[in-house]
Amino acid sequence: MHDAIPEEELARFHKHFAIECNNRAWRLSEAAQRGPAEDGEMLDCAHAAAFHWSKVGTPLQVARATMLLAHVHALLGDGRAAMRYARASFDFVASRESPAWEIAFAHAVLANAAAAAGDRATHATHHACARALGAALAEGDRAVFEATFRTIPAVIA
Repeated sequence: MHDAIPEEELARFHKHFAIECNNRAWRLSEAAQRGPAEDGEMLDCAHAAAFHWSKVGTPLQVARATMLLAHVHALLGDGRAAMRYARASFDFVASRESPAWEIAFAHAVLANAAAAAGDRATHATHHACARALGAALAEGDRAVFEATFRTIPAVIA
């Protein structure tokens, strides 16, 4: 039997893995090409980040992890899960005073989830909002936004 890890140390571990898994999942999501192994890793990392943030994160960090889950599920074609996560994260961002980049991301991720779910109207509305908001971002924020936005279909069939 192992000794219990002190709460402070466990919290540090959760935060470390939340950050590492979050960053890895976003990097994989922005890749021009991924194979099945990278897709699996991206999904695992997104869920791991959400789990670890659920243990030590603020409501904002949890909402951002939920946004990542939405984006990853959309990229993998799971529209139902993507829409569930995207709506939850979008509602959180919309319910508070959020920075412009976060609002742009929330629209972009909801557009991506809608595309995966085949919801043309929701996709078109949120894609247009994301495009307009993203174009107005400061240069550094816009570059980060564009890395994600370019992975989202402009039109769905």
